[in-house]
Amino acid sequence: MTKPSRSLERYLGCVLGLATGDALGAPHEGGPAERMLWRLIGKTPSGCFRWTDDTQMSLDLAESLLSRGDLNPTDLAQRFAASYRWSRGYGPGTARVLRRLRRGEPWQEAALAGHAGGSLGNGAAMRAPILALFFPDDDRAVIESARTSARVTHAHPLGIEGALIIGVAAHALLNDISANETLDAVRRSVASPEMSSRLETAQGWLTSGNPPEPPDVVRDLGNGASAPASCPTALYIAIRFLTEPFEEMLRFVIKCRGDVDTIAAMAGALWGVANGNDRLPDIRLEAREHLEDVAVRLYEARS
Repeated sequence: MTKPSRSLERYLGCVLGLATGDALGAPHEGGPAERMLWRLIGKTPSGCFRWTDDTQMSLDLAESLLSRGDLNPTDLAQRFAASYRWSRGYGPGTARVLRRLRRGEPWQEAALAGHAGGSLGNGAAMRAPILALFFPDDDRAVIESARTSARVTHAHPLGIEGALIIGVAAHALLNDISANETLDAVRRSVASPEMSSRLETAQGWLTSGNPPEPPDVVRDLGNGASAPASCPTALYIAIRFLTEPFEEMLRFVIKCRGDVDTIAAMAGALWGVANGNDRLPDIRLEAREHLEDVAVRLYEARS
């Protein structure tokens, strides 16, 4: 049953869907050493599933928006730096940026420290659904804030386009735009051949009625940590499974391997913003009350 646009249930679905995908995807992330490490640290002392930097940075973005009433990149950078813990699984490039921010380096300089020209990873995209919740009536604000928030840690044009893909998709789904129109809106928001060709492939699959298997998705869209190799993948999987159980979507993400936690976090947020929180898996999730509180405050700030 379709839920009313911008209901509290859909705000909860977005935030909890992101964290649930992140937490349940993390044990399948990376190679044997990474998976072994997460078996050791992947649950809290009370037995709750821990989430990674994907959820932490999304919370940081939400708290910054709620505190400032708008996007303030300096405040956002400071929050990212203060929350940094190695055990959250930050990528090496992002970790370098955050350590420089902790030393007081301006974010405009720190963002270029890890990679010449800035990072093209998916770190800005994973937190972009929060922007759709904060600016539910203003698609231009979502686009501009996605660009600005991305530049704090992922200044490369492809890293920025990754944030646009997920932010624009979340905003469209929150406003009950159809799946095909959502893809059209996303495609209009990007310009690079790397993104455009993958989005065209995804849209073709969704309209063909002949869904690909995980190896085909990995071959043609990707499963890596770069924005081009993960954001179109997450969007495709979320829309493909939009009317299916969350668990089915997650199983497909896991079969694709690669950057499982972030792809699952992005797909989980998109699935959740469309379906609400009632159909999410009932798991013991780290800091659930805090996640719910953030979702409620985002809803109250813009309702």
